[in-house]
Amino acid sequence: MSVKSLFLLDAAGALLSAFLLGMVLVEFEAMFGIPANTLYFLASLPCLFAVYDLYCYRAAPADIAVFLKRIAFANLGYCLLSLALACHHREELTGLGWTYILLEIVVVALLASFELRTAFRVGNRKSTDRRSGAFD
Repeated sequence: MSVKSLFLLDAAGALLSAFLLGMVLVEFEAMFGIPANTLYFLASLPCLFAVYDLYCYRAAPADIAVFLKRIAFANLGYCLLSLALACHHREELTGLGWTYILLEIVVVALLASFELRTAFRVGNRKSTDRRSGAFD
């Protein structure tokens, strides 16, 4: 998988999260126990991430590793925020709500981990190339 295509994968995942949180789970608020305003808030963040991802895919910045690290850390922050909001609403969350939140966290954290490993690999390769004079 190319570094650029990771941005497309991240954007697709972000749009799926936004759709599930902002359209599907809202309709079944009672089943999941997550308040609608929390779902809408959580859904807004992946929308922003998708815009960033698509920009990075399209622009293909020269230091793409830095941009990949940024979205990976944003994804990890999103995971922490999701967990914090789930804990805040723990009295209302149902088992299904906890299952959704925890599964999303696992998937997003795995993607972020892969993005970080890729970014560090690409960054190290460029650093090695610079030292060897490959960019002169």
